[in-house]
Amino acid sequence: MNSPQGKWLATGAHAGSPADGKHIRTRRQSALGGKLNQRQTQKEATRRRVIEAARDLFETVGYEETTVREIATQAGVAVGSVFTCFASKAEVLSQVMQDRLEDLYAELDRITPHLRGSVVDRLCSIFALHYAFETRRTPLFLAHIAAAYSWQTGSGAVPYGRNPRLRGMIYDCIADGVSRGEVAEEADIALVVDTLMAAYAWNYRLAAWEQAGPEQMSAVMERQINLIAQGFRPAAAGV
Repeated sequence: MNSPQGKWLATGAHAGSPADGKHIRTRRQSALGGKLNQRQTQKEATRRRVIEAARDLFETVGYEETTVREIATQAGVAVGSVFTCFASKAEVLSQVMQDRLEDLYAELDRITPHLRGSVVDRLCSIFALHYAFETRRTPLFLAHIAAAYSWQTGSGAVPYGRNPRLRGMIYDCIADGVSRGEVAEEADIALVVDTLMAAYAWNYRLAAWEQAGPEQMSAVMERQINLIAQGFRPAAAGV
């Protein structure tokens, strides 16, 4: 068909083909995906601003004294935007601490396999590294400990004491001591971990009340570890 009308009909038939419809759907899906990616990027940017603002306020003003409205104001976002990212103030604190601890555990993952000495020696080293790190922002870590005793932390929060990385590190150190004969086989490792973490947290009172530094706190923790170790060491032969 060579007539102008025939050319028009052919073009029209081609424009309405299934292949053309597929291209239209692809363009729509691409546009929708672009909008979703943009919204996700904006939400992540808001989340980062909230975390940074909360970290500064929790340290300078205090966790209990800081309100969600103050966090939103400092972050430059609406209060509703804070709750879009986090279910509660406790979840904000939990995320602040998790972000900080990533740097610490990256360093510990590198160092821990190379620690030498007895179980007690390695435990002292692990806790000394924690004290050196956390005393850089003592008020923030005290807030983290205090939030662990709140009845309203929320399901998304990971308060002090539930951190699987710290608990796992201590547990593995003591379990290795069992295989090396330094820790009694019947020792309740989970209870030992709880006792050590309780002592570790309690020592932050020295930083709060006496402005103690990491060296002083580590020295106290070393004596506590040696005392606790008397309960998990194997009994001497013939006793």
